[in-house]
Amino acid sequence: MADHTLAVPDHSLVGTDHPLIIGQEFLDVETCQRTVPDHSLVVTDHSLVIGQEFLDVETCRRTLKEIAIALHFELRIVKSDRSRFIAKCSKEGCPWRVHVAKCPGVSTFSIRTLHGEHTCEGVRNLHHQQASVGWVARSVEARLRDNPQYKPKEILQDIREQHGVAVSYMQAWRGKERSMAAVHGTFEEGYRFLPAYCEQLRKTNPGSIALVIATGQENCFQRLFISYRASIYGFINACRPLLELDRAHLKGKYLGTLLCAAAVDADDALFPLAFAIVDVESDENWMWFLSELRKLLGVNTDNMPRLTILSDRQRGTVEAVETHFPSAFHGFCLRHVSENFRDEFKNTKLVNIFWNAVYALTAVEFESKISEMDEISHDVIQWFQRFPPRLWAVAYFEGVRYGHFTLGVTELLYNWALEGHELPVVQLMEHIRHQLTSWFNDRRNMGMGWNSILVPSAEKRILEAIADAPCYQVLRANEVEFEIVSTERTNIVDIRSRICSCRRWQLFGLPCAHAAAALISCGQNVHLFAEHCFTVVNYREAYSQMINPIPDKSLWKELGEGAEGGGAKADIAIRPPKTRRPPGRPKKKVLRVESFKRPKRVVQCGRCLPAVCVPKILKVVYLVASNNKASRHFHSVVELHTTMVADLGKVIIQMPAGYNVEYAQDAILNSSLLVEANFPGSWKLILTETRGLVIHELIDGLLILHLLHVFHF
Repeated sequence: MADHTLAVPDHSLVGTDHPLIIGQEFLDVETCQRTVPDHSLVVTDHSLVIGQEFLDVETCRRTLKEIAIALHFELRIVKSDRSRFIAKCSKEGCPWRVHVAKCPGVSTFSIRTLHGEHTCEGVRNLHHQQASVGWVARSVEARLRDNPQYKPKEILQDIREQHGVAVSYMQAWRGKERSMAAVHGTFEEGYRFLPAYCEQLRKTNPGSIALVIATGQENCFQRLFISYRASIYGFINACRPLLELDRAHLKGKYLGTLLCAAAVDADDALFPLAFAIVDVESDENWMWFLSELRKLLGVNTDNMPRLTILSDRQRGTVEAVETHFPSAFHGFCLRHVSENFRDEFKNTKLVNIFWNAVYALTAVEFESKISEMDEISHDVIQWFQRFPPRLWAVAYFEGVRYGHFTLGVTELLYNWALEGHELPVVQLMEHIRHQLTSWFNDRRNMGMGWNSILVPSAEKRILEAIADAPCYQVLRANEVEFEIVSTERTNIVDIRSRICSCRRWQLFGLPCAHAAAALISCGQNVHLFAEHCFTVVNYREAYSQMINPIPDKSLWKELGEGAEGGGAKADIAIRPPKTRRPPGRPKKKVLRVESFKRPKRVVQCGRCLPAVCVPKILKVVYLVASNNKASRHFHSVVELHTTMVADLGKVIIQMPAGYNVEYAQDAILNSSLLVEANFPGSWKLILTETRGLVIHELIDGLLILHLLHVFHF
């Protein structure tokens, strides 16, 4: 290998493409760190010369390791102490050697002796002795600063591509852990800094609420509650009286649960009001969270209309809402209700009718859908007793959902937990604050650019209502009441009370097509009859306040005065909770965000003829065999197909709606059918033509076939 004798800058520091000047200012420490990376860990010129200086012996070690990895040779350290560092090439007979000693009177080290020529072939494989966990940590530090989700698998792949070195998965994982601790601090430090963080938050954002609660003699973390004054002001003065409650489980070292209460702004975007981290999800912690939320709103609730609260209505949330918000309307999230209904009945036709019942605006429409479901399955009535319609059905729910039937906060919390599960608790709170700050700034600027009366989403609905208004005949009864006649039905509109008998105006807060027709007939501006919470003025008011930045933690005073408003004092060292993440890779739950606007579409096989000509057998829905692999696809001459599963006597197949059982029987019996299913063990089942297959009955859309002949081998 060649002797590299080109000089490098002092202290092995490498210049950048972005020059720095004396007196240059930075917003904070993080900006400074991003702008001026630690170049003592980055070596781009791999040359060494006699007299070259290093800041200290540790910088010298790291620099030589970087050079050894870059030039593909391995170091063998001969001597390393406070005053000298001697290393040579690990290959026997190779003369490469370097001697670094401390400069007299200063803390720097310089190269005294250097034999820079290699006679060996160097390292010819991908494994390198100097590629330690510490080297991996330094290599990925800059990337992890911007992307905490940088995975060990990606780390080892990037290191191999950039440095030509192979590291193990465990090295990559440990390197990431060490680098995360250096960049973001350890999980234990995160809990220790919580009291000081809360104090800084209250100082920089006056009127905000931030408190942390510890428990036990060891001061173990139990609860953290945060709500910014900007969010409190925006919700009370400009948002709809609607709150969504949900939680997300954290997967960090000490687990925990993230709780959140979020409102909805004028343009249907989520507006986080308050959030908390608790050691474990429990009824007591939900009761505490709702009590803090009640205190937050207590001073101003007299000026607010009755709240509508949406949640998955678990026992803890139900009791907490009843205790602290007794006058609020507490409704189900329809995603949880629909999943329970679908899992219990497993019938596509029933599920589709169920959604039609959910969106029915009047009690008459709702009851007609219930009758349809009762004809299919009598168990539906018992299910409705466990899930009363007054808690979720549009026709019976007394609160105002404004068209929000599912919890949008679920996806938000899922993303927060996913993005921040690698971060200590203080860094997680900072991640959430940064996102809230960005939302407030972006939406504030966006709102200032709107010139209409209503926000875009409300404007779109109003224009649709105005477009449909000419379809109706308007009969004016008096100054405020109108009769709206159409081919389907007649509706009564009261423009003073803002009521329509179709109930859309009351439920969504915006004039429906019937109301638009009445208002246009008397020369009124339809936009002015929307609720005030949909106006651009309210949108701007919601985001009018600022979320101020928090100084870097190096500027905090860990010892300070007691916290205002309760909670742990700033001079109390809080320890992590007792809960710990179990060993092994945590299970990942993919959040299923479904569309609830329309029923599911039934997918049919492309080889089938049109339904009017040949009936179709779809898929197995009830599995009675001991081994679900005992199945086989079959096709007959009339293109009937399915997956058949047998248990020595019965095959159950789901049929599409409106299927004619007599026609199905004729089609099957008149076809040449061959089915063969191999079962684990000492037997197989063979059905030849139609001797062993007879349609028995059709119950609730399930075609039950009985097997008459079973042959054992």
